[in-house]
Parts: sequence; C-alpha cells; structure tokens
Amino acid sequence: MLSQRQDAILREVVRIFTDTGQPVGSKTLMNQLPFHVSSATIRNEMAVLEEVGYLEKTHLSSGRIPSAMGYRYYLDHLVQPTSVPQDIAQRIDDDFGKTYHQIGDIIEQSAKILSHLTSYTAITLGPESNSILLTGFRIVPLNPHQLMAIIVTSDNNVENNIYTIDDDFDTSLIEKIVNIVNDKLVGKPLPKVIKMLHEDVPAILSEYMYSSDGLLDMMDTLFKKAESEKYYVDGQLNLLNYANNEDLSQVQSLFSLMNQSTDLRKLLDPSIADDGIKVRLGSELGSDALKNYSIITANYDVGHHGKGVIALLGPTTMHYSQLIGLLGEFRVELAKRLIDYYSRYDDS
Repeated sequence: MLSQRQDAILREVVRIFTDTGQPVGSKTLMNQLPFHVSSATIRNEMAVLEEVGYLEKTHLSSGRIPSAMGYRYYLDHLVQPTSVPQDIAQRIDDDFGKTYHQIGDIIEQSAKILSHLTSYTAITLGPESNSILLTGFRIVPLNPHQLMAIIVTSDNNVENNIYTIDDDFDTSLIEKIVNIVNDKLVGKPLPKVIKMLHEDVPAILSEYMYSSDGLLDMMDTLFKKAESEKYYVDGQLNLLNYANNEDLSQVQSLFSLMNQSTDLRKLLDPSIADDGIKVRLGSELGSDALKNYSIITANYDVGHHGKGVIALLGPTTMHYSQLIGLLGEFRVELAKRLIDYYSRYDDS
C-alpha cells in the first residue's frame, strides 16, 4: 500500500491526465494537491510511484502518466464515485418517459440513453429468462407455401417467424398441433418448454404425422429466440474515436467483437457481486483489440424476474468517478422501469 501523500499524488495524476490527456509534472501537481509540499518532494514521490510501476514516462523529458498498474490501484483503492447532477438525472427520467409494450424496447432504450449521455459504447443485457412462461402459441397460414408461427410469453413479449412449407405438408393438422402445444407447454417456463419440445412433444406429434422433424425445428428455433438473452449495443462508432485508425485490423476486430454475442457475454461478466460495479482494463479483457479500452459493468435486480447487466466500453482514460456514479444511479432507474413494466402483467 502507498502512503497517504502518494495516494493523493496518484489520484491527482489520474484526474489531471484524464482531463487534459497530457503528462503531469510536479509543478502542475504542486498547485492541485490538497496540501503544500515542495516541487522537489513531489518529484521524489513521483519517482517512487514510477519505480513501483504506478506511473510511467512517455519520454525522458516528460511528466508522468498513469500506467495500467496505476489505474488498477486507483480503481481498487482511490476512486470516489461522484453524484449524478440533477440535470442529468432529469434527462434520464425524460428519456425513459414513455409507455413500453415490449421488454426489449426498455433494454434498447437504456443502451441508447447511456451511449448518448457518455459518448461511449453502451451495452445492456436484459434479465435472464428462467422465470418467463409461455402464455400462447399460434400458427397462421399466410399462403399455400408459408406459415407464420407466433408465441407470446408472460412478459408480454411476442416472437414470430415465417416458414416455407413443402407441398405435401398437411395444413389440416395445424389446429391439432396448436392445441397440443397449448395443452402441453403453455404455462411452463421457457427452458422447460424447450426441453419438452425435444423429449415429450415428438412422440405426441408422431400420432398425427409421419415426420415432424421440420415442424419441431421450426418451433425449437422460435422458442429459443424467445428464451435468448436480450442485449442491445449503442454507440459502436464511438469506439473509432479511440482506435488506432492506421491499424485497420484492430478496427475490424473491434467491430467483429461488437457483433459476436458470445464475446459480448464474456465482456459483460454478469458474475459480479449483487451490489457491485466493476471496472476491467484493457490488459484484463483478453483481446488485443481492446488493449486501449476499459469496460465498466454494473448489474441490476428486478426481483423474481431476474438480474441483468449494463456496461460502458470506452478508453482507459475514462472519467471513472463520474461514470461509476452514473451507472450506480442508472441501474436503479432501469430496474424501476422494468419493475413497473412487469407489474402490469404480474397483476393481470
């Protein structure tokens, strides 16, 4: 651990470098520290911080900047979240202020609000689907060669897909199929529905159809779509503001990562503690494309409907104290909006 004076110096170096983007010298620090010491004393303390790896020079005659180790120490021991200004809180309330008819609309809007507020890339992962029930299933013939399958879930989410059918498909069986699904699967959690679709339903359908493989694949795809986690990304282009535009492969890797749900899932790290807000630096993200970036993640809780995650992806030089404070307030507001949404259907 560092001394109180060294803590104060490191905190100020991070703050000034974040604000200016310029290396910080002892004379600049002397006017900013909350106590008075000589420039020589500050230089000595900065030399110690450099020796232990928390500060580094960009070239021989420059001041110092925080190293990755310095940022890690700052985040673990020194960062102090700031309160959200009233005008920002009001803006969040205004931007959320409308009626939502789909859970995904709230999740998508939250990512847009965060991105617009910060000018960084925002990612929102919706609550897990384990408690969501199947409440309705329909198959609607559109023409002799196409069907639309529609499902409704307990969070008022509606999913549909259009399927092309073979000429020999017996459309007279549609009503029986719908009745079977509604009788056997409606009212059950989506993970249970998908399990029964593979284990129980094929034997029942075989009484009516010689082969139900195509139909089961159709329903399986639709139910998995409803069960899949809802996540939205907004502000992807903001990543380019901090990318090395001369390195085309890095830019391509960044956008490839943003389009891969598995990679995003790893970034979001939903395993953080219930009340936790976590910052991971580029060297901790496991991707060379993200070496100059950091991600701040926070979870939110909507009771028995589950938990989700919000995140901001931006440069290592983000204003962490402001953004940690913002995410702390924002997740409370998002949870309130989701609980209000769910309550309309919990009571029905």
